[in-house]
Amino acid sequence: MKVLPALIGVATLAGGVQLFHGGSGASVAREAQPSSTYRLTANGDEAACAVKRGAEVSEGLSLLTIASTCRRLLPGIERAKFWREREDGAVAFSANGVDPIVTFAVADGDGYESYAPALPLLSLAAADNRDYSAAGN
Repeated sequence: MKVLPALIGVATLAGGVQLFHGGSGASVAREAQPSSTYRLTANGDEAACAVKRGAEVSEGLSLLTIASTCRRLLPGIERAKFWREREDGAVAFSANGVDPIVTFAVADGDGYESYAPALPLLSLAAADNRDYSAAGN
């Protein structure tokens, strides 16, 4: 008779784990991470546009939204759909998740600076999500 309460306890525990993981093996906390919004500038110019890092789709690879006005800073960058973060901290934007359109290294202080292509020099810095959105600028 002690076996029945033990089985009920195990079933309840398993059901709770499934509830928190949604049955997919991915935790709810990981899926709920907020997106990060960045300000992209070229050569220290005042012209800027918004870049938004979205949900992670695989290890080191996240979705990316780039404002259409970013093409003024680097023609073709508006095609980028993925943000790839490498183990050394470098970040690459690409259209297919593999071939970089632009690659950034960690800058002194906060943010990133581009190194490929060599020109224009682009800076990527975290923006206040309330004041700067990828849909805007």
